[in-house]
Amino acid sequence: IAVGFDARKSSPQFTEILRKGLNEAGCDVVLIGMVPTPVLYHTVFTKRVDGGVMITGSHNPPNHNGFKICLGTSTLFGSQIQEIKEIALSGEFSQGAASLQTIDVLDDYCRDIVSKIDMGNRRLKVVVDGGNGMGGETAVPVYRELGVELVELFTEPDSNFPNHHPDPTVTENLQDTIKAVLENKADLGIAFDGDGDRIGVVDETGRIIWGDELMILLSRSILAERPGSTIIAEVKCSQTLFDDIEKNGGTSIMWKAGHSLIKAKMKETGAALAGEMSGHIFFADRFYGFDDATYAGARVLEILSKTDKNFSELLSDLPQTFSTPELRVDCPDERKFEIVQKIADYFSRTHEVITIDGARIIFENGWGLVRASNTQAILVLRFEADSEENLRQIRETVESRVKHFIR
Repeated sequence: IAVGFDARKSSPQFTEILRKGLNEAGCDVVLIGMVPTPVLYHTVFTKRVDGGVMITGSHNPPNHNGFKICLGTSTLFGSQIQEIKEIALSGEFSQGAASLQTIDVLDDYCRDIVSKIDMGNRRLKVVVDGGNGMGGETAVPVYRELGVELVELFTEPDSNFPNHHPDPTVTENLQDTIKAVLENKADLGIAFDGDGDRIGVVDETGRIIWGDELMILLSRSILAERPGSTIIAEVKCSQTLFDDIEKNGGTSIMWKAGHSLIKAKMKETGAALAGEMSGHIFFADRFYGFDDATYAGARVLEILSKTDKNFSELLSDLPQTFSTPELRVDCPDERKFEIVQKIADYFSRTHEVITIDGARIIFENGWGLVRASNTQAILVLRFEADSEENLRQIRETVESRVKHFIR
């Protein structure tokens, strides 16, 4: 079993406890040290191991920590995690002698990433914002090797996150990246979450490119090379993304949010690419199918290095839409799924409602989504429309019903 950990103060202690437990249960342990989460995934795919555990709190507060668990090359989730809990509570474990081995995998990882990228002739200047998480540990050496001129921000791991929180889905956390892009006249900025599996991108004008827009850029590139490819995006993504995939000869699939669920759907469908609003981007095209922000960023650099256009020009043909960010509404855990069902039932009398993950209600000029969070006692809402006025109307229509059912 491969074991890696992030820079949090509690991570070495958790690593030792886990190592001891695995060894006592007869499992050989391969320690890969302090690495971003995608390096643990890469180890599971490329080394002779039967699974892996990444000890990381990702983008959560510094005093949080957790495990991301792989059985073989698949990530455990849902009922499988509950099964581990039951085994733990039973106290009945196998026993046996086992070994401990420490290996350095970072150089192998970086070499492999570089070998999968084919840069063009254009020399790029790029801001890399590690947010004092783990992303800079791989992004900096990989992008340098690709010939990119870097402006580094907060690429040294520091579990106190002294500069800003490492969550690139929050506009506030991208302000340093935006400022550095404009001050340095950079071609783009790339920001990372705490454990390096999620990406945030800022174009040369300082505009944030959210996950679904980034997916449009990446899907067009893949479909130009692999016409007819299947591409997956989660239910919070813009309708523009699904339409653009189809327009460019691809097959689009709308699926449930959650990196483990997306990975499973990719395997099932043979999809070339998948992505989430949160910045999890999964490449099976020229890659292993897991979410890796350093690799996703490298693919963006590859696209940009082969054109004379500015980043903003590559998406300038998209129809203008108006959307909200993710809106969070407090809702008791025991009621959140029931509320979503009531919303779906209510609107399905008059509208098409997609119920893959929550209720995505289709209006004439846009859509509204209500879904239960996988991890918190909240409902997540998002809205998109073809005008500010239609956006306001759709939002008011759906939010008033949500409030009515929560009361």
